[in-house]
Order: sequence, then C-alpha cells, then structure tokens
Amino acid sequence: MNRKIVEKAKAFAAKLTDEQKARLLSGVDFWHLYSNEELGIPEIMVSDGPHGLRQMVERTGDDVVNGTVKSTCFPAGGTTACSFDPELMARVGKAIGEEARRQGVHVVLGPAVNHKRSPLCGRNFEYISEDPYLTGEMAAGIINGIQSVGVGTSIKHFACNSQEKARFVNDSIVDERALREIYLRGFERAIAKSNPWTIMASYNLLNGVHATENKRLLTDITRGEWGYDGLIMTDWAAITNIPESYDAGLDLEMPGSAGDTHEIILAALAEGRLSREGFERAAQTVLELIVRAAEGEKIEYTCNMEKHYALAREAAEQSAVLLKNDGILPYKGGSVAVIGSMAKRPRYQGGGSSHIEPIVMDSPYEAFQQAGIAFDYADGYGDEELTPNAKLIAEAQQAARDKDIVFIFAGLPASIESEGFDRDDISMPDSHIRLIEDIAAVNPNVVVILSCGSAVSMPWLNKVKGVLLMYLGGCQLGKAAVNLLTGKANPCGKLPETFPLRIEDTPCHGWFGNEMYYAEYRESIFTGYRYYDTAKKEVLFPFGSGLSYTTFAYSDMKIDSASIGEGGTAKVSVTVTNTGSVAGREIAMLFVGKEKSELYRPAKELKGFKKVALQPGESTVVEFELTPDLLSVYNTRTNAWYAEPGEYRLYAGPNVAELPLSLSLTLTTPEQPTNDLEPKADCYYHVATLKQFRPNDHQFESLPGVKLPDRNVFRPLTLESPVGELNRTFAGRQFVKIAKRHALKTAVAGMDVEKMIEEGVLEMPIRASIMAGFTRSQLEGIVWLGKGKVFKGLRMLRGRKAKK
Repeated sequence: MNRKIVEKAKAFAAKLTDEQKARLLSGVDFWHLYSNEELGIPEIMVSDGPHGLRQMVERTGDDVVNGTVKSTCFPAGGTTACSFDPELMARVGKAIGEEARRQGVHVVLGPAVNHKRSPLCGRNFEYISEDPYLTGEMAAGIINGIQSVGVGTSIKHFACNSQEKARFVNDSIVDERALREIYLRGFERAIAKSNPWTIMASYNLLNGVHATENKRLLTDITRGEWGYDGLIMTDWAAITNIPESYDAGLDLEMPGSAGDTHEIILAALAEGRLSREGFERAAQTVLELIVRAAEGEKIEYTCNMEKHYALAREAAEQSAVLLKNDGILPYKGGSVAVIGSMAKRPRYQGGGSSHIEPIVMDSPYEAFQQAGIAFDYADGYGDEELTPNAKLIAEAQQAARDKDIVFIFAGLPASIESEGFDRDDISMPDSHIRLIEDIAAVNPNVVVILSCGSAVSMPWLNKVKGVLLMYLGGCQLGKAAVNLLTGKANPCGKLPETFPLRIEDTPCHGWFGNEMYYAEYRESIFTGYRYYDTAKKEVLFPFGSGLSYTTFAYSDMKIDSASIGEGGTAKVSVTVTNTGSVAGREIAMLFVGKEKSELYRPAKELKGFKKVALQPGESTVVEFELTPDLLSVYNTRTNAWYAEPGEYRLYAGPNVAELPLSLSLTLTTPEQPTNDLEPKADCYYHVATLKQFRPNDHQFESLPGVKLPDRNVFRPLTLESPVGELNRTFAGRQFVKIAKRHALKTAVAGMDVEKMIEEGVLEMPIRASIMAGFTRSQLEGIVWLGKGKVFKGLRMLRGRKAKK
C-alpha cells in the first residue's frame, strides 16, 4: 500500500469518533460508502460490472434504461477467457475503468474468478476457467487494466462458491489440497500479479465456517501468506455474525443494513465481543480505500466510446472458438439462409447482477445485411420456446432448402442459464436441437453458431459441417460473428473448459447441487481436464480445443537446463510455424506432469500459454519459464507448498489432447515427508485405472481438511434459515409474499424471474432481506412470526425487543 495513502487514512481516523468509525464499516445504501463532508472524507461508489459497467441510478434520461446507465457490454468473462490473452483483457479492463471514471464509479465489482467445477453452474458465463493458472493470469489482466486508470476492482467470490444452488446457506466441504491447488490458486495468482483494491467474500460456508467470518481465509491466508493489503468486503447481504466477521478480517459490510450495523458494532465493542484491534483495522482499511479512490480521480484518462465498441468486437472475434469445420468456412459466396431467433435477438450476455444495458447493440441479422450478403431468414423457434414448434421449423426448412449454406443461430436461452439457479443438464433446449436436425435433413451445408455461457452437449454434431462457438459475445457479437464466418477475421479462441459428452461423465456428478445445506467436493483436485485426461475419459471437446482457417506446426522443443533446484528457473522454447495460406493466431500451451510421485496427481497441468500472430509460412520461437514454485503441490503434512524432487515431463502443443512435443526436467529440490493416504483414500491414487471414480464417505473423509457433516442435525428457524422455511405458518407466508414481490420489482433483465424466485429467493437466508429495507431487529421479529410467536414477532417488527 502506498505510504501516502496509509498516512492520509490514519489522519482521517484520528479525527473520527467510534460511532463515525462504526458507520464506515457498512455501506450507507446499496452502492455508496460512508462519507463525512465536514472532515473531508469523500463519498465513493461501487458498481456491478465484471464485463462492463452496471451503474444503478434513480434518475431517468436518454442514457438510462430500467434504472441502469448504459455502457459498453463486452463479452462475458467465460467468453474472453477463450482468447488466452491477458493483454487483451488488460485493454478491456482499461476501457471498463474509463467508463467507470466517466460515470463516477470508484470500484468495479469484478472480476468473478470462481473455479468452473461443473458445467451446470448457472453463473459459469462470468467465471473464467476450470484451470486456476489460466484463471489467475486472465483475472490479473483485467484487474491491472481497470486499476490503471484509478478505479478499483473487487475480485470475487472468495471462496469455493462454484454453484448457485442454495448459495447463501450452502457449506462447501473441500479437502485441503483441492482448496489450495484448485479453488484458491486462481485468486492467489491474480492477487500476486495485480493487487486488486478489494476482495469480495462469498455467501457460502467453507468447511463449516461462513466465508465472511472465516479468519483462516480472510486473515491467515490472504493477509498472512499472500501479503494482501487491500480491503475485504462482503457479497451483498452475506454477513452473518457481525462482531466475529470484523475480528476474522472483514472490513466492510455491503450493502447498508437499514442503519443498524453500526449500533451492533458499538455494542459488541463495549461488551468485548469485538476487539478494539479488529475494529480499528477495519476502519483504517475502509479509509485507505476511500483515499485510494480519491487519489485515483487525479489520474488523467480519456473515454472514447467508439474505440470501446471496436474493442468489444475485437474481443468477441478473438474469443470465438471454431469447434468444427469440414471445409465449409469461411463463407465464399453463394445463396444463404440465416435461421434462428438468436440471429435477430442474440443472447449476448448473462442474466443477473452482471446484466448491462448496452449503448449500442448489433445482431447477426443486421450484420449480414451491413455486409451486403443477401439471405432468406426464418425464426425456427420462439425466443424462450423450449419445445419444438412444428410450424416455425417447417418455415425454416423451406428457407434453408437448396441454399448453398445455412447459418443456424442457437444455444441456451436466459431461462436455462442465469445467476440465481443452476442448469439441470448440459442439453440445449429441444426446440434448438430439433431445428438443427431437421434443417440438416434437408440441407447438409449447415453451420451452427452457438451462444451459451458454458458447455453444452451436441447430439447433432455429426449432421452439420461447421460449429462456431461465440459463447456470450457482448454487444458486438453480430459483427464479430459475420466477420468470422466470412473470413474477414480468423478464429483463434480456444476452450478454457472441457465439453463433456454427458453430464454423467463429469467428476462431480452426483454431488453437485444435490443438497440444500452441503456441497461435497469429493473429486478433490480431479476437476475438469485434470480428471478427463488422467482417467482417459472420452470427451466431446478437450480443454484448449479450437481451430483456425490456417494450420500450425510445432517443432524444436528445447530447455536451457535439464535440472533445477530451489530458486532456479528453466527456460523452455518451442517453434510454432504457420503452415497454412492465411494469417492467423495460435495459442501454444505448456503442460507438465510428474513421472512418479508419492502424492496423487493429475496426469498433467497447464503451466504456461502464449498467443502468437503469424503470417503464412512464418515461424516464431515461443518461450516459457518454469520454477519449482510453479510446479509445487500443497503438502498437507507440513502445511506448506512442496516442489517434489524428481523427474517431470513437459508437453507442448495446441491443447491438452494434442501435445506432439515433450522433454524431461528434473527438480533437485529437498525432499519433505508427506502423508501416506493411499491405504485409506486409494481411489485418488488410481484415477487412471478405475472404471468409475466415485469416492465413498470413508475415502473422502480420509483427505486432510474433510469432516463430513451430520445430516440429522436439528435446524431451528433462525435468521440463517432459508426464506422458504417461513411457509410453515400463516404469518410467515405473508413475508414470503413480500420477498417475492421485492424480487419481482428488482429483477434484472435477462433473468428467468419465476425460476430465480423459486430457486433463489426461497433459498436465501431470512437475514438477506436487509436488501429489501428491513432492519435486523425486524427480521428477528419475522423469525418469531415464523415460529408462530405472533406477539413477540409483532413487538420486534414495531421496533421493541421481545421479552425472553
């Protein structure tokens, strides 16, 4: 932290009373922090916006839609991850920061870097990857870009918040190695390379302790091991026990809680339930953020919106993934049919808190027209229609028949994929599947352009000649898609996640999203390609898949040192050549696997990647650096990172399943004692040979850090109970109706409101209703009403404490 900022914050703190300091520790409303004009403490504003800015305002105007100020909608985080380009992410981040400065926003609430544990997670479109190394590199890029213009970021959701199902009350049961090597590693790398101004603690519990009051997470690891010196805030209404949270390392509760948090803090301070040290640290940290934001306003910037729109298009082009091309692309002329409602009304972003109102929006339908390409069009399905519509399909068949090429726009509608709920399976809706199959039956020259936020199954894949995955491509998706289809731009994106054949093949199947109160991460470190590659499980598309209109060859892999010890560095180089006839970009990847190990390990892990642009016939040397730290695993016996000595195999190529080059590297690092878990947890050591990887209770609980919960525990009605539990009584049901009405009033465009209410609102804890303007004491009264204690409940609702 800059010394000037620290000293200025201390000067402010010295002038504040305890009451004023207590008010600092909670937002004054949904988006603003406490200010004091008399003392010169300015007001700062935070705003949603992992892939653009979503500033909520109460005013109206030409620049406001549905209470949201318009901004540039860049491709979602799961989309730009396909670019494997931290520099592109930094440029996107800088543009978002410039728009934040223009709108008076001081902290952008993003990026979202939770691990993609399952393709079913409803918020996967925001998350970067199933690989923590890639996640950390890409997150650092966007953080550095935003913060370069004096705007802060909030890396989220910390930690192990990889599902939407009961996200407010769910307890993530995670073993220590998976926690360190998978779920914290992306955060750790991003924080080390970018130092985000804030971290957002998540809703869920982690191994029995709420993330917002988890001292090990917020203090011991984050500030102790990682040396983080920024602010830690809650996700909205995530705080549970206020005094414990601030002593654990939390600094700021968001949003404001109808003004009663400071009273609770002062009472806890007076009674010794909150330490003076924790109180003063939190106040000082909030003041440092305010001063940092004020200093950021002094940085010069420009905000050229036209350049931002062009950047959004470039990001979409470089993030699109060409999954199949049987010589049909790029389009070379001839008669065209454009099919699918998504061509006219594209799905270009996700639903929920990240939903942006774009200043400009461009559809593929319009982009084909602007490109001067004549075509016949048919909807093929209704916008949110999930079952096949025979009439619309027949019209589409008529439009597609005898055309030289048919472009079908399909994917996942918002009703299937959004914040607030998880998907049921990885299928596209029947209306889209049937349309593709029926069009392919009358015309073999079909290209499918997919818009979705995560992996989908493709039972129709062998019936079409081309597949271009746009993911959720932002406000310039239309122009980007047409540029790619016509060859004006060359696809270069690669998958940051595996596309499995079936949901049953995923390593967390059977444990993901199947319980209200618990999420057991039984697969441990074997997530994504770490499992599929080790188990030799067939997949639809492996991690790193992605084609181009040109071809590339890998050769001449070298290493400057065959062995390194502690503090050493090995430089690895590979020659990449464009062997095709057009210019293109290639993403070279370096994977590393341990030949023999005392620990259970995946077959290989990503340890480097680099994007290069090459003209036809051009070659370049791509270089990577490896250190013992980069190759370390977490040793649960010594509770430290361990660079295990011995031989490692290095692999280079375009994706995890296609690695034509390899060589060896030996680490001469010191040996450490390790836990011998094989007798009890043998399945983790034999993933490669097991017919089915399904750890049982005994095997999972043998992993350090795991304690399976008692599912027979009695759960009385409390502030932590889901809102749906209030349906037990008549008075409670009235509050549930109020909660539903509030959800309808505040629902964001792009969300399936009905599903969000059933799977989101009813699963959130009663205490989270502070977001609807209730005080905690009023919510305690509602709990009494839910218990049938009407008199006590009404006394609390009227602002008087109930007698015990």
